[in-house]
Amino acid sequence: MSKSVAELEREAKHLTEKDRALLAYHLIASIDPGEDVDAEASWLEEAERRYQAYRQRKLTAKPTDQVFRETKSKLK
Repeated sequence: MSKSVAELEREAKHLTEKDRALLAYHLIASIDPGEDVDAEASWLEEAERRYQAYRQRKLTAKPTDQVFRETKSKLK
């Protein structure tokens, strides 16, 4: 007999954060196995755009610990 989604979710919550992230990665990859060949180039372009804006003082930076704290609070 197969487990229900609720049972699997309960079990997954007992995994470490790293293992939950890995499981999520594998589950998403199983739904969308295609590779986005343009994604890396797009991210590089975006990173360069942001870096140039930062250098021109058009945007500011935040410490990484603050970014992660803010992100985690939004996901709760």
